[in-house]
Amino acid sequence: MSQDPSAAAGPISEPSGSEETLEAAASTPVRLLLVDDEPGLRTAVKAYLEDEGFAVTTANDGEEGWTAAQAQMPDVVITDVMMPRCDGYGLLKRLRDDERLGGTPVIFLTAKGMTADRIAGFQAGADDYIPKPFDPDELVARVRNVVRRQERLLAEAARFADADIGAMARQITEIRSMLGGGGASARKPVTDVKLDFTPREASVLQLVAEGMMNKEIARRLETSIRNVEKYVSRLFIKTGTASRTELVRFALEHGLVD
Repeated sequence: MSQDPSAAAGPISEPSGSEETLEAAASTPVRLLLVDDEPGLRTAVKAYLEDEGFAVTTANDGEEGWTAAQAQMPDVVITDVMMPRCDGYGLLKRLRDDERLGGTPVIFLTAKGMTADRIAGFQAGADDYIPKPFDPDELVARVRNVVRRQERLLAEAARFADADIGAMARQITEIRSMLGGGGASARKPVTDVKLDFTPREASVLQLVAEGMMNKEIARRLETSIRNVEKYVSRLFIKTGTASRTELVRFALEHGLVD
């Protein structure tokens, strides 16, 4: 690193009121998982981040990091790229494929700092990329930035969910009434449609048809809002629909939900 963490971890100026740190304001500190096979760097960075108010767990490589992530559900993962057993790309893929951890922000921390390497990291799904050597203050700033970004996304999703849930529930009631209420407008479900839904996609479809928005579905299925959005997008593609209302209508018309 370009700065000695042991020296940098000395007296640090107090933040101004407008830059009150997220972890100081929260009831619990932001949980970080630091994965790096260099013991000296791992120890120094852990100490510096803890001095900044974060709760830090460390792992020696991607395999150990994957085990730690499953057990502790960190808010942010900071990982080296080049490591034995399982490298940073392997760890990132496991996180993105996991139901509970798929939305966890991941920061690559690596000696590979060429433009092509950074592009490869972002294309793989990393949220940020910091080449070594690095300034520990920059690392802290980038961690706080991805935490704020994640909180904004979750807050925005919750806001839209609260605004749309009433209208969505009314539309679903109208669709169900039209399909099952009898009379000239009633139609029997078409059951000959064969769609290759995964079990999780089928669960999400059922909950969407029950009028739940993404935040509620995420809570019910114990996954992230980001993952729910991914499944809903897949359902749009597989059913050829473009909105939740169209998706529910399609599912009800074809007997895909109760």
